[in-house]
Amino acid sequence: MEPTSLRDLYDRQLRRDARPDGPGCRVERVGDVVRQTGPAHAWNGVLWSGLDAHVDHDADAAHAAQGADAGSRADAAIAEQIAHYEARGLAFEWKLYGHDGPADLAERLLAAGFVAEDSETLLAHEASAVAEHVPLPEGVELRAVTDEAGVRQVVEVHDRAFGKDSSHIGRQLLDRLAADPDTVTAVVALADGEPVSAARLELVPGTDFAGLWGGGTVEAWRGRGLYRALVAHRARIAAERGHRYVQVDAAETSRPILQRLGFVTLSTTTPYVYS
Repeated sequence: MEPTSLRDLYDRQLRRDARPDGPGCRVERVGDVVRQTGPAHAWNGVLWSGLDAHVDHDADAAHAAQGADAGSRADAAIAEQIAHYEARGLAFEWKLYGHDGPADLAERLLAAGFVAEDSETLLAHEASAVAEHVPLPEGVELRAVTDEAGVRQVVEVHDRAFGKDSSHIGRQLLDRLAADPDTVTAVVALADGEPVSAARLELVPGTDFAGLWGGGTVEAWRGRGLYRALVAHRARIAAERGHRYVQVDAAETSRPILQRLGFVTLSTTTPYVYS
C-alpha cells in the first residue's frame, strides 16, 4: 500500500475510530474532535480533529471566508477541549499530526496556552517484512513481561534510558495487563539478569495495526542490535496475532534505524500539552 493510502487507513482505524486504550478510559467524538478521557495516570487528549473547511480554490473571496471559518472552528474546538479537561482537573495532550488542518492549528494551540514537546516521525511497515530473527548479543535473553516484577524492570530500563521518571508507564502497563492482556505485550532484554532494554507492543483489536512503543536501551548497551531485535520480536507477535502493519512514533535517534529496516514515513506527530 502506498504511503498516502496507508496514512488514510491509519487515520480511520486508529484516530477517527479509536477505541479506549486502558481501563476507565472512554473515547468520544464531539463535533470535529475525537478525544480520550480517563484517570489522571492514563493518556488524556485529542486523538483526531477534522477542522479543515472545504475551500473553493477558484474563488479568492470564498477562500478567505472559508479559511476564517476554519480558524473560528479551530478556536472553538480548542476552547471546548480545554473546558472539558479543566472541569475534570486533568492535564491533556492534543496530538497534532503534520497533515492535520487548518495549516495554522499549531499556532492556535500555542496561543491558547499549549506547550509543544518534541516532534516525532510516524512510520509504518508490513509486520511480516520486519519479523526476521535478529541475533542477540552473547549473554542476553528476551523475557516476556507478565507480572509486576517484569513491569518494574521495564520502568527501570526506561528511567535509565530516557533519563526521566517513567512510573506512569508502569501503572498503565499494569492496568492493561490486568484488564485487557490481549491488547498489550511487553518484553525486557536481560544481560546476566540485569534489565538493559525494554519495549511494548500495543495490539488494537479489529484493526490492521499494532503499535511499537517505548523501545529503549541503557547507554552501555546501545549499538549492539538490541533495538532492532526488539522491533523484530514485536513484529513477529503482531503478525502472529493477525495485524498486517506495525507503526511507530519515532524519535530522531530511532528513525534512521527503522527506515533502514524498510519503514516508510506517513506523517509527523507533535504533542501539544495543556496543564
